Amino acid sequence: MKNKIAIITGASRGIGREVALQFAREGAKVVVNYLSSEERAHAIAREIKTELDTDAITIKCDVSQINDVYKMIKQTYERFGRIDILVNNAGILIPN
Repeated sequence: MKNKIAIITGASRGIGREVALQFAREGAKVVVNYLSSEERAHAIAREIKTELDTDAITIKCDVSQINDVYKMIKQTYERFGRIDILVNNAGILIPN
């Protein structure tokens, strides 16, 4: 995973957080996508940069909105020049 670029959607908590941290442990540069947990997302990116010695950015994006997704892709390319891995972890629970 060394120097791979990974976008992890829903990475500000839970499974997404752990996936982002694991990719970083393996040397990937990580895009921490979030929608509503900005403080948590920034904390994870800081942890990745300082403790795991790889790069990370946070990008707010509602993955159900195509224009948001395009913006996230554009920001990722602007920072890292490519995307190697996409983990589609974001989701919502709609009660019956």
